[in-house]
Amino acid sequence: MVFTPVTMKIDLAKELAEELSIEEVFSFKIGNTSISVDESTVVSVIITVAMTLLALILTRNLKVEGELTKRQLLLEMLYIKAENFFKGMLEPKAYRYIPWLMSVALYIGVANIIGLFGMKPPTKSMQVTAVLAVTSIVLVEYAGIRAKGFGGRLKAFAKPVWIITPINILELFTKPMSLCMRLFGNVLAAFTIMELIKIVTRNILIPIIPSLYFDIFDGLLQAYIFVFLTTIYIGEAVETPEEEPKEKKIKHKKLKTKTN
Repeated sequence: MVFTPVTMKIDLAKELAEELSIEEVFSFKIGNTSISVDESTVVSVIITVAMTLLALILTRNLKVEGELTKRQLLLEMLYIKAENFFKGMLEPKAYRYIPWLMSVALYIGVANIIGLFGMKPPTKSMQVTAVLAVTSIVLVEYAGIRAKGFGGRLKAFAKPVWIITPINILELFTKPMSLCMRLFGNVLAAFTIMELIKIVTRNILIPIIPSLYFDIFDGLLQAYIFVFLTTIYIGEAVETPEEEPKEKKIKHKKLKTKTN
């Protein structure tokens, strides 16, 4: 009996390029300008609408007094734990930004694991991660200006010593770039590895264990890192130098009066 070897040619580069490409879903014109809407935009809208509807359903008929439902108790527990996490990293004057940080964390987390439902993660597109990063840095600068005033925020660039002012100004560009590339690179790498596994196995063997790591754990981890860094940046922006204790101020005043 002679066995004829069966060869299967797999063009990994071509198939991977097709999976990684972000295709146009539809386009429309406003005057002479043509506007294209791609997959990442459509999936982002789907995620936003789904999260909004889910929030409305889960927060329906909440009570302030009386017997609370298990649903409300669970929601309150999750919210308090998340709020305490951010409060441990921020000053009280920055607490107003916690709802925004929670919303971004939820969006990125859902966007990163949306591949489990057969959709391409929108965070696989650099334009999505870039917008998220720029929005975060704009919020950071707004928080700093609100806490210190415009002049105080400008003075912060010259601290701790004036000679590093150019480096502090450069951070306005390096921080969003770091946030963008870190999120984009990790999501793209996870997506690429999963697609390679699917292409090589031809879905004969369901890659459950890699999927649990790359599609769920790594996706949620990247959401955590993005929000964690943004929280640190906000904390640094609103942070004010500690004032001298009253006893030291009194001593300084006495010394000045003696010298005079």
